[in-house]
Amino acid sequence: MTQAIDKEQMIIDEFKKLSPEKQQEVLNFIEFLHFKAQKQETFEDREKGKQVSFLEAAKEYIGCVDGGTGDLATNKKHLEGYGK
Repeated sequence: MTQAIDKEQMIIDEFKKLSPEKQQEVLNFIEFLHFKAQKQETFEDREKGKQVSFLEAAKEYIGCVDGGTGDLATNKKHLEGYGK
């Protein structure tokens, strides 16, 4: 446990020495590592035959498109006559 604490302290000390821009890069890299680990878990689940939801399978694509059409269900004109 002491090794983990020492390593953690080393990382914190080195992180503090970086410029704010470089600190942001480190945070981005950590987020990437978490994303990569989640993606690997999903892949392993599929390999084992475990069913995953569409949300889990499409996690990597959530939020990747900016703009586009809004939710058509909120446009009353679009829904006029629907289901008749």
